[in-house]
Amino acid sequence: MTILVAVELSRASLRLLNFAQRLALKCGAQVCLLHVADPDPDFVGYEPGPQNVRMQVAHKYQGAHRKLQLIGGKLRRAKVQTTALLVQGPTAELILSEAEKLQADLIVLGASRHTALRRALLGSVTTQVIRNAPVPVVIVPLAAPRAKARPARKSATV
Repeated sequence: MTILVAVELSRASLRLLNFAQRLALKCGAQVCLLHVADPDPDFVGYEPGPQNVRMQVAHKYQGAHRKLQLIGGKLRRAKVQTTALLVQGPTAELILSEAEKLQADLIVLGASRHTALRRALLGSVTTQVIRNAPVPVVIVPLAAPRAKARPARKSATV
């Protein structure tokens, strides 16, 4: 069994990785970590830019690659067979295409809380993946559960 886990490389992703680790160990599955880096903005041309711009972009991707390998190492130390991929482009499309290439049996995504305006303007990667995935998708909430409000205690007066 192959589980594709799309990670954002944020602190919130810890919940997602812990879930993927427990699931992989229970199922004897291998995990493929996938980080999709933002695509280049449309206004940037393909001709080489100044050296400092190229160095900044390279440094950004090297940092993401390093974080992804550290996460993969954590899973490997927990005895989970793990591979890690860093790709660049449209997030939902690449998650779906990589799931197909890897013949993933399951896709695991983290869900962040976004405003309704952001979802309306940009859409939701999670929604796009759920609608188009050829395999089951598990959504893990990235934010810690909110504490439930307790009813106020009535104090006894003497």
